[in-house]
Amino acid sequence: MIHILYLAAGQSRRYGSNKLLDDWNGKPLYRWGLDTIREAIRERDDCTLTVVTCWQEIQSALEEEEIRTADCPDSHLGVSYTIRAGIRSLGSLLEEDYLCFAVADQPNLTPETIDRLLDTAKTHPLTACLASGEFSGNPVLFSEVLAEELCALEGDCGGKAVMRRHPENHLDVPCDPAELEDIDVKAK
Repeated sequence: MIHILYLAAGQSRRYGSNKLLDDWNGKPLYRWGLDTIREAIRERDDCTLTVVTCWQEIQSALEEEEIRTADCPDSHLGVSYTIRAGIRSLGSLLEEDYLCFAVADQPNLTPETIDRLLDTAKTHPLTACLASGEFSGNPVLFSEVLAEELCALEGDCGGKAVMRRHPENHLDVPCDPAELEDIDVKAK
């Protein structure tokens, strides 16, 4: 099983307000990636989806749609807390499971790209991520065997630290460079 953890708990410090709830081309920013993931996994029976958030507005909206959420009240302490809250919300994992982390501020992802990343689990890599040229980014896929290492992260250190420790069985999934763009500052 591939457990997708959609990280929507950021504090938007560089943005100046809660960017996840800001309108981005007609809907809240967090909905773009979420809707893309939901479209990508609609026909799949090998995925679960959990939105990890500290924002009551997001939890309430997703509850109405019966989308599973995990509360992360400590997200202000860094992304490691969001990662840990997501993994712990899953309960027991099987050795053949994968964890896929996606961030909620990438509005240009496509369902086809998400699908190609998820399909890499069939080849049993330790890690995989999207990449364009020399740039790599989210979403990122981790074998369950790395769950303990991911849970041991501290502060604002994300999963790339774990990925860098295990280059021996990593796959880059090519994507359009625009898909790797995240929204960190308000448009002027």
